[in-house]
Amino acid sequence: MITIEEVQTILDEIASEFPQEFYKDLNGGIVLLPQVKLHKRSIDDDLYVMGEYRNEMISGRYIVVYYGSVEKLYGNASRNRLKNKLKAIVKHEFLHHFESLAGERQLEIEDEHQLNKYLRSKNKDNKK
Repeated sequence: MITIEEVQTILDEIASEFPQEFYKDLNGGIVLLPQVKLHKRSIDDDLYVMGEYRNEMISGRYIVVYYGSVEKLYGNASRNRLKNKLKAIVKHEFLHHFESLAGERQLEIEDEHQLNKYLRSKNKDNKK
């Protein structure tokens, strides 16, 4: 099981690997929160939110990674595999950041397609 401190260390490593230009207008940086977060449309409490990009009036723009969700799914993974997963999460959220700056929504649309695919799959399973 990986500790929140170990995940923070890995996130710090990942953050330092990205070019400084990525952080333009990301005034809150990358934040690690301790909780498990389930998606609000999770059917069987099995759709975890690993990270989020937030653009809020008061707090500004920042990326959140949920330690509890990461630990739940990857707590027993090797350090290398965990780092790769965390890097994928952060890259995904950076893409949301870039799209937000550009006034685009393509990744949001793709995320919605993935959610609908999950929901269709769960609905099929529940009809059996």
